[in-house]
Amino acid sequence: MKYIFAILFSALLANNLDAQIYEIGVFAGGSNFIGDVGATKYISPNQLAIGGIAKWNRSPRHSYRLSVIFSELEGIDAKSDDPRRKQRDYQFNNSILEISLGMEFTFFDFDLHSLDTKGTPYLYSGLTLTNYDNYYFSDAGVFTSENKFSWAMGIPIVLGYKTRIADQFILAAEVGARYTFTDEIDGSVPSSEDTERYSFGNTNNNDWYMFSGITLTYTFGRKPCYCNF
Repeated sequence: MKYIFAILFSALLANNLDAQIYEIGVFAGGSNFIGDVGATKYISPNQLAIGGIAKWNRSPRHSYRLSVIFSELEGIDAKSDDPRRKQRDYQFNNSILEISLGMEFTFFDFDLHSLDTKGTPYLYSGLTLTNYDNYYFSDAGVFTSENKFSWAMGIPIVLGYKTRIADQFILAAEVGARYTFTDEIDGSVPSSEDTERYSFGNTNNNDWYMFSGITLTYTFGRKPCYCNF
């Protein structure tokens, strides 16, 4: 984790520090998976998710945002409400690394230099790049590694609320869905032609996963002039 924070901090310093307000901090929460294996509840965290986050506030209403989050995605058919999945009784666990870059919009002005600034809901979206290992389910129902990994692009859809808790600290709570452009994370669609026959489930629907948690960020930089944005 220390290397991630070093990279994020260096990226911020590469810009003109006395021209804008920056934020850097941590994300901590939980994840859950929505796909062809396991439960289909949308907000049901069952694994730890943790990472780093950085923001460049271009105005009181929008910010550029970069985050790097690690988590495990888990799916257990026995915990599903679908009797067919319960009878099948598959389960998987896959480690992911997500890099996300996009823009955060606040519902109200959030000027960190104003004493009246207390809190506001916000929306975040952009692009994600997710790294995961490739697996498939054998004829015996065993979750089997293909001994390789893949990257998948996706779209984050995040709703949150943030508030200032001290002069230079911002606390936020958020729930975010990630729609991915892959159906391979749970092993329902193998990536190799040699294991293609092990595909199952609805191959027309891609995988989703959720992150629910909090962020704590530290702000720094001189008071900006927003008049040009």
